[in-house]
Amino acid sequence: MAKFERHIFTCINRRDPDNPKGCCAARGGADVAAELKKRLYERGFKRIVRANKAYCLDQCAKGVTMVVYPEAVWYGGVTIDDLDEIIEEHIVGGRPVARLVIPDAELTGIDRAQRRLAE
Repeated sequence: MAKFERHIFTCINRRDPDNPKGCCAARGGADVAAELKKRLYERGFKRIVRANKAYCLDQCAKGVTMVVYPEAVWYGGVTIDDLDEIIEEHIVGGRPVARLVIPDAELTGIDRAQRRLAE
């Protein structure tokens, strides 16, 4: 089994069209995921960085959502136009793209996880 340096999960979840949160699928999540994989491979990251599609990451109100592990950096509102910057700054340079980062305080589920860790 391959051991990757990073895993990137891009949400492709689909919700009902009338859902007030919207969904990543309707905002192009599948296209972002496919293009990310293609660009990572073109940059030589095959078998180093794993680009995964994910269903609900529970951040749909933030636009197309992506999370990079092991750093657990969450990005929101990601478009295809942002991918080169994410690859260059975060994957190559190790610096998250601040303008796209979803702050921990805005992530759904973070309070419950913090309480569980404190127990």
